[in-house]
Amino acid sequence: MKRKLDGTFFEFRHHNTAEGKYWNPALETFKAEDWRRKVREISELGMEYIVVMATALYDRCYFKSSVFPFADMPCADPIEELLSEADECGVKVFLGNGFYGDWTKPHQNMTSSEIIDRTFKAMDELTALYAHHKSFYGWYFPDETCIILRFSKDFMKYVNLCSARCAEITPDKKTLIAPYGTNLTLTNERYVRALTELDVDFIAYQDEIGVKKTKVGRSAKLFEKLRKAHDKAGRSELWADIELFDFEGMVYKSALIPATIERISRQIENVAPFADKIIGYQYLGLMNPADSQSFAGHPDSVKFYEDYKKHINK
Repeated sequence: MKRKLDGTFFEFRHHNTAEGKYWNPALETFKAEDWRRKVREISELGMEYIVVMATALYDRCYFKSSVFPFADMPCADPIEELLSEADECGVKVFLGNGFYGDWTKPHQNMTSSEIIDRTFKAMDELTALYAHHKSFYGWYFPDETCIILRFSKDFMKYVNLCSARCAEITPDKKTLIAPYGTNLTLTNERYVRALTELDVDFIAYQDEIGVKKTKVGRSAKLFEKLRKAHDKAGRSELWADIELFDFEGMVYKSALIPATIERISRQIENVAPFADKIIGYQYLGLMNPADSQSFAGHPDSVKFYEDYKKHINK
């Protein structure tokens, strides 16, 4: 059996309206069983992890919170449905601690004391509501940075601050980030030193192939260098975040559609020797069983789902 995806990102609504053209309208109609069915579908493909991108978006929460009003959706508690089903399926879930500011302004979100206070208040509420679930495995920090040679000081301060908060309120939970700028990373001694100072359990580097910042043939070399840096640092696990999508038109300004299985197979093959885990962005919207009663995504998502099943069963 070939190396497969160990997990996937997950969202209750895609943050970029143009990109989410083919699944946002469906997600807006999802009831409790629809969210549960998606968790089962992910589990049936052998995925072990679900990373919830955001627990809030556009000043609305996906749970009952004092921070923002509840999002207008048919399901009264989608996070509870996801975690309850994940409990049954044995899936580990990371809950995002954003977006409690404007998702298009990550630097502001990680430096504004007002937004950080709002974020921490929401994390306290999420802990009170959901920490009893065995599937609640960790936290994901979605206000990501672009690695321009190395992590910025502001980003490192933000990650360490969030990790300290996680350790205080949920000492048994893991932490995850998924930075971009992988193709710009300079894995020298300064980078290794930064890795030793960054308090996070898993770093899932974006392979940036879907957004056309990296050629498919180059990702193996990038992850080989990252592997050496992580081995020297001896701290965070190295994960790969591979992009399962293509764009219907312009990058970032058009709908996301499934990539070909030929490209995805190469992406997995390129990072497999170096990554401890491989997660994909993302199952939801890009993969659908033909008989799914909770269909959300491009029509080609059915073919992609079937092609991926054949890939992992070879």
